[in-house]
Amino acid sequence: METLALPLEMPRHPSGLEVRAFSSSGCVVVRGARCSVFVGGTLLGEYDDEDRDRGQRNVLMVTIANSGAHLGRLAAAFGIGDEYLRRLRRKNEVGGLASVLLLRQGANSEVTPKQRAAWWAQFATGMTPKRVWGEQPRRGRLGYTTVLREHKKWKASHVSVLDPPANSEPTSSVPPEHDDQLALWPTAATASEIADAVTEDERGKVVVPMTARPVHSSREVQHLGCWILLALATEMGLHDEARQAFGGKDRDGLRIALDAVLCSLAIRQGCVEGVRRLATPSGPALLRAERVPSASGVRRMLGRLIAKTGGDATLDARMTQRLLKAAQIDDGPAVFYVDNHLRPYTGQQVIRKGWRMQEKRVLPGTTDYYVHDEDGRPVFRIAVTSHDSLTAWLVPLAQRIRDGLDGEPVLLAFDRAGAFAEPLAELRDANFDFVTYERKPYPELAVTAFTTTTIAGEHVGLHESRLRNLGAGRGRIRRIAVRTEDGRQVNFLASSKLPAERIVEILWHRWRQENGFKHGTERWGMNQLDDRSVERYPPGTIIPNPIRRRLDRALRLARVAEGDARRLLAKLPAQSSRRAALEQDLAESLEQQEAIESVRPFIPTHAPVEKTELADTLVRHTGHLKTVIDVLRIVGANAESELAAMIAPHTTRPREAKKIIANIFAAPGRVAVTTDAIHVKLAPAANRSERHAIARLLEALNKRNLTLPGDPKRLPLRFEIQLSKGATV
Repeated sequence: METLALPLEMPRHPSGLEVRAFSSSGCVVVRGARCSVFVGGTLLGEYDDEDRDRGQRNVLMVTIANSGAHLGRLAAAFGIGDEYLRRLRRKNEVGGLASVLLLRQGANSEVTPKQRAAWWAQFATGMTPKRVWGEQPRRGRLGYTTVLREHKKWKASHVSVLDPPANSEPTSSVPPEHDDQLALWPTAATASEIADAVTEDERGKVVVPMTARPVHSSREVQHLGCWILLALATEMGLHDEARQAFGGKDRDGLRIALDAVLCSLAIRQGCVEGVRRLATPSGPALLRAERVPSASGVRRMLGRLIAKTGGDATLDARMTQRLLKAAQIDDGPAVFYVDNHLRPYTGQQVIRKGWRMQEKRVLPGTTDYYVHDEDGRPVFRIAVTSHDSLTAWLVPLAQRIRDGLDGEPVLLAFDRAGAFAEPLAELRDANFDFVTYERKPYPELAVTAFTTTTIAGEHVGLHESRLRNLGAGRGRIRRIAVRTEDGRQVNFLASSKLPAERIVEILWHRWRQENGFKHGTERWGMNQLDDRSVERYPPGTIIPNPIRRRLDRALRLARVAEGDARRLLAKLPAQSSRRAALEQDLAESLEQQEAIESVRPFIPTHAPVEKTELADTLVRHTGHLKTVIDVLRIVGANAESELAAMIAPHTTRPREAKKIIANIFAAPGRVAVTTDAIHVKLAPAANRSERHAIARLLEALNKRNLTLPGDPKRLPLRFEIQLSKGATV
């Protein structure tokens, strides 16, 4: 049977007739539930799009597939998946067509009019098909597929609170296509209450509010240690800033969504999908909600937060200002580390490629610019889909930092990627202090020129030589030379009045940022995609020309082939039989180079996206949802660093402090609510020395009178460690 190289369009006719083509001469014509299969203008067979006719449908599919049709388009035309078609073909190979008939076993599940009316009434009140099926009596219960089929019929009747019929009273039902959100509602909610509270997000999708409930005593709550993170996030102002940015009626739902994401991140899930791991019997007590929200419900709630904010009012901007002020010091400028890392993308969309230093090659992805404070804690992130160099973002990042600090002095520290004359002069002229490594070559100094000193616990030689001239009339900046214990000389460039030892110490501590990158990726999921929504580049966006890139690659390969041929010819004797073949290869490579070089000057290196072959395929991720979730990751990483710094002096292995904090977050426990406090007894996995350190940490936290987000009584939290029999602190 003839197949096509390109997918065929499947138009929907105004008469309600749908044509699904699977080849140039074959198609499936759908009229309601009746499907007719035509090949070459001849009716091959018909079937009903119901379970009882699946056997007839399967026979038709397998017969056409064996005649050479394109399997992917065939499966799409018949409305099934590729994997299901593959299994049918394997069954046919083993047992023939009889094996794919799928004869019905058991009694026919017919729905009586009375049963249908009862189910439709339940659907109208917002009950999901699974819940309707579960409420049937066990004796004589019909199958879940039957209930699901009736739910589809009910949806087709267009019963919806958001689309009431003309000249009629609005019904009190929730659109069933959003039944995953109905699980957020308490069972006691009436249909009218649901209808009154239903709202829509910026995409027109239904968002059903989540119902909060107060803290109550519980004998066993899994992951109760997450309350420490929630309390610290509240102290850092996360929930207050989110509530002010949101400004909506469903503030309880926003609080529950934020808490769910924070808890899932705390137990090392790394993304929003991790809220499913909170769906334990004690999950509602952990989140202080009627039910644990679904991942889609959390995403939609955060989508509403994104839709209500913009510019400086975003949660990202609000929390960035708080974190910047927290990093501010009394004496001297506030120190921040700046660096960019490419976040790789492995999906199906076509996005721009950038250089990934860790793998020494270009990869599709997004370049993220991170700003960390002097202790290596993240402050904010900026995504750059155009993969700009570090030099292009030094001044904008420094300006954003200074704006967040209300004009206070700022010192940026970065690596050699930003150590170029022009951006350094721009930073200096804008009154920003900076320190970076000088790029080689630079003159080597004599050993006698260095003065021995100690910097960051290391004995080194220090020499501050004459100023470095940036050239082209850009002026001069400070240069500091350091000779390490192994005899290497490293030069530093700076624009700051701080002592030389302090400047060198700041840049040497930049590895805290690199450690923060690694820990943020592995512990908090910083490289997660989070937001799959994409948008096309606006017209006029200049991108690297893919045709020119391929030409340059072909030219490099031709030059390599020329070099290989010349090298082998130089080694062969004059009368060798292999010379003719190598001379032919040399001539072909020279001819190919000449052809490429003749057209190469006429093909620009960059071009507007609409004038390239990527005009209809190149996209970029919007990143709005990821920005919000990254704020939660940054808050979590800052809280974790603070807790690790508090517990490290009390442990025998300070470098494993964050491991202990992770165990505390995942610890179960008990809750006892009194009139003056909320008493939390945690049972973390820990040995004897760790239990002692945890007890000291909890004592310090109790002195801060931390509170849970959204607690109307603002009762202070009182933490203690629960010991097993025979265990001591």
